[in-house]
Amino acid sequence: MKTFAFSIIALLASTLPAAAITVTAPVDGAQLTSPFTVTASTTSCDSEAAGSMGYSLDGGPTTIVHNLQLSAVVIAGDGPHVLHVKCWGPHGAHAHTPVNITVVSSVTTPPTNITAVSNIQSLPKWEWDHDPGTSGGSSGTSDVTSTPSLSGNARQFSVNFSDSGGEIFHASFGKDPAATHFIYDAYLWLSDASSLANIEMDMNQVIANGDTVIYGFQCNGYAGTWDYALNPGHPAGRWHHSNVACPDPKTWAPNTWHHVQISYSRDGDIVTYETVALDGQQSDLVGATGNSAEPLGWGETLLTNFQLDGHGSEGSITAYLDNVTISRW
Repeated sequence: MKTFAFSIIALLASTLPAAAITVTAPVDGAQLTSPFTVTASTTSCDSEAAGSMGYSLDGGPTTIVHNLQLSAVVIAGDGPHVLHVKCWGPHGAHAHTPVNITVVSSVTTPPTNITAVSNIQSLPKWEWDHDPGTSGGSSGTSDVTSTPSLSGNARQFSVNFSDSGGEIFHASFGKDPAATHFIYDAYLWLSDASSLANIEMDMNQVIANGDTVIYGFQCNGYAGTWDYALNPGHPAGRWHHSNVACPDPKTWAPNTWHHVQISYSRDGDIVTYETVALDGQQSDLVGATGNSAEPLGWGETLLTNFQLDGHGSEGSITAYLDNVTISRW
């Protein structure tokens, strides 16, 4: 089983050279296995304000993203390659930064293809309701907004709660009973976290035998850890503290985009949570494995959940998600 590294999109200084593309992964001269993650950012391009970014491998086609923060999973064959990270300005300016890499064989066979579903936050069929697994009550609203946003289509989540209630928001983004490896990648903005206890970012998959595999993951503000879900049929044992600390969401910088990346895989009904990265600080999850499936009678689906749990007798929470991408193979 491979563990994939994640990297932070670097923050740029206010004074920038003419073409200030910052590639944070991979580094020039790196040896790596395929697939690998490319992360980069810019604000200027050939003396213009940058308008978009993209990348290509060797002489291949260019993939373009219409924002100034690039995060992508790239597949390449063994041997040396040149990764070209590019930018474009609104008036014709363009520039690129070459990165020399060498792809080496790994113990496991690299996947032949990866399916990445992007901008999940902008899908129209999000739904929400109170999570009965939390105490108290809650109500919520959600809609797409352009401010604050990285892509122009962020999703706002607003929650009112009593007695530490939690509101769960969810959307289906496809079907794939055969996929066994996943990378969850999202940017999160908290307007006011003073009443926030936990942030939950889950994915559910109905597999070929009809079981629903629950990839449950949350930042637990009470324990100060990243928690993972196992044995969902037994509520007392559902959430487990991992070996990785997660700062209390109340301490996260407000009005700032925070980058969250989680990787996990399954072997049948057995899920292994592999890595988590918050704002580029990656940690390996140790011993986070076990059965995480149950027969819920759902039809085939891939579904993501985003949940906000309140803290205290009553309060309100506002958060935003953007550039939500789930890659699978």
